[in-house]
Amino acid sequence: MSGYLESQLIILCLNVIYAYGIFLPAASGQLNLGAAGFITIGAYASAYFNTSGAPMYLAIPASMLFCAAIAFVIAFPILRTRGVYMVLATFAFAEVVAGLIINLEFLGAAAGYPVDSHADFLVVVPVTILVVLLCFFLMSTRLGLAMRSIHDDEAVATLFGVDVRLAKVAAFTIGAALMSLGGALYGHHYNYIETQTFNVLVSIYILLYVLLGGTQTAWGPLIGAAFFTIVPETLRQVAASSGQEWIADTRFIFFGAIIVLMMVFRPEGLITRTMIDRIAMPFAGGRGGPGGRSGAAPSAKAA
Repeated sequence: MSGYLESQLIILCLNVIYAYGIFLPAASGQLNLGAAGFITIGAYASAYFNTSGAPMYLAIPASMLFCAAIAFVIAFPILRTRGVYMVLATFAFAEVVAGLIINLEFLGAAAGYPVDSHADFLVVVPVTILVVLLCFFLMSTRLGLAMRSIHDDEAVATLFGVDVRLAKVAAFTIGAALMSLGGALYGHHYNYIETQTFNVLVSIYILLYVLLGGTQTAWGPLIGAAFFTIVPETLRQVAASSGQEWIADTRFIFFGAIIVLMMVFRPEGLITRTMIDRIAMPFAGGRGGPGGRSGAAPSAKAA
């Protein structure tokens, strides 16, 4: 594999992990704009443990547990907020993390922090696959069903006995752990981190991966992260190969127009629950397949 393809594969894998970290809270109705904060904690914690003598395969899980503990503690006050106020609360958390780390001398402050152990694509790719499988599994468990019900209608979920607070805290905590995993892998792959890398634009992009990919199924963040990674790079390659300066100057306008069109024609995201049901219907064996009944009956029973 060429160095270029390997670098793009690493970026795609990291974006997928970040997206699933935001997807889990979003699947339970929480808009989290604090991705950069959790990524920063994971990257710096793993780097610090590693340079202190812990091997990479212990430093990364330790950083995930550390970040999950912080997320669990702050989840209770943050989850008292709703809507835009929760977005602002998580954004404020990320800014506090960046402000703290940039003033901590033992973590390199503004100069950044070196990371000893290296994680190549043979480490990053399998871990990403495990994260994807884990999230698909979680969405099929009782916790996943509770998150879906809260996302659809929190009041109805409460009436049916769902512990809304527990499900939201669990989703928030697990999501933070996954984002810290992505941050740790970032640090160990590039062997150097600085807090300026994980800024508010990172949080916004990751949230867009999920919102435009879709929050209704576990396919959404995977497709969203792939779209936001592959399409801009494809436009860059087209601009570079064309030799036309105006194409290079306007490629971001094209990409922005694509995003606007997606928001207009797919407001619920590229991948929705209805789309997955329609694709799976012919393989369901019976109703909805060739010669079987079609319509809303299967999905109504599942709901």
